[in-house]
Amino acid sequence: MSLRRRSFLKSAAASVLAAPALSRATLAQGYPNRVVRVIVATAAGGTADILARVICQWLSEKMGQSFIVENRTGGAGNIAVETARQAPPDGYTLHFSGPVNAINASLYDRINYLEVIEPVAALAQAPHVVEVRPDFPAKTIPELIAYAKANPGKVNYGSAGIGTSNHVAVELFNMMAGTDMVHVPYRGTSPAIMDLFAGSIQVVFDILPSSIEYIRAKKLTALGLTGPGRMDALPGVPAVTEFLPGYEASAWFGFGVPKATPRDIIDALNKATNAAFNDSAMQAKLAEFGSIPMPGTPEDFAKFIASEIDKWGKVIRFANIKPQ
Repeated sequence: MSLRRRSFLKSAAASVLAAPALSRATLAQGYPNRVVRVIVATAAGGTADILARVICQWLSEKMGQSFIVENRTGGAGNIAVETARQAPPDGYTLHFSGPVNAINASLYDRINYLEVIEPVAALAQAPHVVEVRPDFPAKTIPELIAYAKANPGKVNYGSAGIGTSNHVAVELFNMMAGTDMVHVPYRGTSPAIMDLFAGSIQVVFDILPSSIEYIRAKKLTALGLTGPGRMDALPGVPAVTEFLPGYEASAWFGFGVPKATPRDIIDALNKATNAAFNDSAMQAKLAEFGSIPMPGTPEDFAKFIASEIDKWGKVIRFANIKPQ
């Protein structure tokens, strides 16, 4: 685990333990007093969309107004950012942030997420899982590295598209392990998984929540998790960092608002989101999705995103990734 991430989690844990119980009296000047829309960059049914709806339902119940998910797909996530950026900075339009926003800061010219969106609160992070067919020759991460090195340019991996989190996760692996696995982009993870089943590609680093049932059913074999450590959701599956020290490539999610949103509204949203982590039902729901809570302050989240922008910028330059 990186020092920055370790510092973030340590500070975050202290913040949530110190957070008082949420009540209407804590909300900023009666905020919210009407419907709040949450802009999500992915289509309905994806991991980000599902997590957004889970937290939005919780916020609706606790804050007394509806938080409604609005899916704005396309443009590699940039359409959703632009929709949020152009909204009035009044707390009634939120952006559901994710790794694509950190990646795009280096992948596209003149797109810097932190210049147009103010981080509010992190929600959760979820590792990718390195998965192969059960008949694939490599059964462990060291065996995958050895096999890929013995077959340079012949091991194909699928992703949800150029610049997606499971694309750059493999390129970070290539960079650190000295392998040369070849990228095959798809329009979403589902078709990549179908081609993995068919044997057209050999590897996918899929986000854990969307693949965990295939693994439990033994339709796919999990070689490793890309997060900071092992997880109860997949007992016995090691973390990639156990073999490549320092490797980490988790997906993450949280809330942002347009720049110039009043600080008292940001603080109210942050407090409400952090309060969710003390709710046993929310804890169980996040665990069900193989996700790790990320409580903390707006400043914690901003520092985390900045570190992700720096990290993925290095990978994008190393792999010479260009947008479609």
